[in-house]
Amino acid sequence: MAPLIDLFTVAAKVQETCERRAFPFCFIGGLALQRYGEARVTRDVDLSVLTGFGGEEHFALAFLEEFSPRMPNALDFAMQHRVLLLLCDGIGIDISFAGLPFEEEMIRRSSLFEMLPQLPLRTCSAEDLVILKCFASRPQDWIDVENILTRQSSLDWAYIEPRLSELAEMKNEPEIMRRLELLKKQAVERK
Repeated sequence: MAPLIDLFTVAAKVQETCERRAFPFCFIGGLALQRYGEARVTRDVDLSVLTGFGGEEHFALAFLEEFSPRMPNALDFAMQHRVLLLLCDGIGIDISFAGLPFEEEMIRRSSLFEMLPQLPLRTCSAEDLVILKCFASRPQDWIDVENILTRQSSLDWAYIEPRLSELAEMKNEPEIMRRLELLKKQAVERK
C-alpha cells in the first residue's frame, strides 16, 4: 500500500497534466473518499477524464507521453475497455474515459479540496461519489457508501436518485436502488 502522501503527490502530477492540456477531469474512487467518507488506504489514483466517444485515443496518447503504461498493450486495452492503466513513481493511475451525460455533469460539478496544505485536488461531489460507488456495486463500494452516508449530514437526494436509477436501469440491476434506500434508512436511524 502506498502512503497517502505519495498518492496525493502522484495525483497532483496527473492533475497538472490535465490542467496543462485543458482536459476536463475529476478524481473519483479512493481519493474522493478521503474527502467525503471514512479514510481508508487506497492503492491507486482513479480519475475520470471527459473524452466523449471517438476521441479517446488522443487523450490516451497524451497521457502515455507523460506516464508509463502498466501493461504492454495499454493503448489497445484502453480503446477496448475505456480505462487507461498507467504508473507513476510506483503508484497505479486508472483513467476512466468519460462520455455519458452523467459523467460530463459529474466533472462539471467537481471542485477543489485541499487534501494536504497547499495541495488542492479536484474531486467529484459527494453525491456523484455515491452514484459511482452504488453503480460499481462491489462489496467495498457498499461499505464506502455507508461511510459517506454516515459522514455527510446532507446529500442532495433529488440529484442522486434519478441519476442512479437511470444507471441501474441501464445495468439492469434494480436492486442497486433498493440497497441504497436501505443504507439511507439505516444512516437516518443512526443519527
